[in-house]
Amino acid sequence: MNSDEAAYAALFAKIERERGFQGNLYRQKCLRRRVAVRMRARGVATPAAYAALLDADPAEYDRLLRVLTINVSKFFRNPETWAVIKEQVLPDLLRRQEPLVMWSAGSAAGEEAYSLAILVWEWLSAHGRDGWDGVRIVGTDIDDPSLEAARAATYSELALSETPPALRRRWFTAGDQFRLKETIRRGVEFQQLDILGTRPGFHADLILCRNLLIYLDRAAQRRVFGTFADVLRSGGYLVLGRVETLAAEVRPVFHVVDARERVYRKR
Repeated sequence: MNSDEAAYAALFAKIERERGFQGNLYRQKCLRRRVAVRMRARGVATPAAYAALLDADPAEYDRLLRVLTINVSKFFRNPETWAVIKEQVLPDLLRRQEPLVMWSAGSAAGEEAYSLAILVWEWLSAHGRDGWDGVRIVGTDIDDPSLEAARAATYSELALSETPPALRRRWFTAGDQFRLKETIRRGVEFQQLDILGTRPGFHADLILCRNLLIYLDRAAQRRVFGTFADVLRSGGYLVLGRVETLAAEVRPVFHVVDARERVYRKR
């Protein structure tokens, strides 16, 4: 380990002691780039100087953690993936007519969880089912400000740039920003959860975890996949980001539904 690596290691150890963020589980180049954003913003040039700044200004921890845990998302991001969810995954699950839990892991400001909720509501309505009819949708994230934004459910034009126009008109009230209508907001609950350290208090029939695992090192990825394999019920679905792949340890547990869109079904 060279001196630069040692300085960052000391900084991340400090952040873990003070705020519980386990930086050693993430890809280090990615984390360093994000720390550098805050260092430039505060006018310091070295990890040691930034560590001293954290001691002098503890509120900087909150600003830093928002940068470290940021997960940029949009409604219906990657439409081809959502087409598979709409046309294959949801019909199979919802036709079972039994209580279902659907989990958006790393839900950021709620775009993914609410996109799912819109499709679920529309399918249920089209098939004469009342209300949410036993479907529970849960979004979890480590970052409290992201969860607060998700509960507020107010979004920019950019967040809706991949949303089909008909759905935008039907489910959002336009103004300076776009406000998601209450019917959909009521169908999603948000919880604070560190996926690396805590398992959720439920079992799931569908897990969406897209573009989160790419930030984790292999050991952390294996840990998360172990959680998914345990939490997901038999016959349930797992949807990953397009550049993410199943860990070798859990591949025997899953059947490939759509290789390109990274959709899997638990055996």
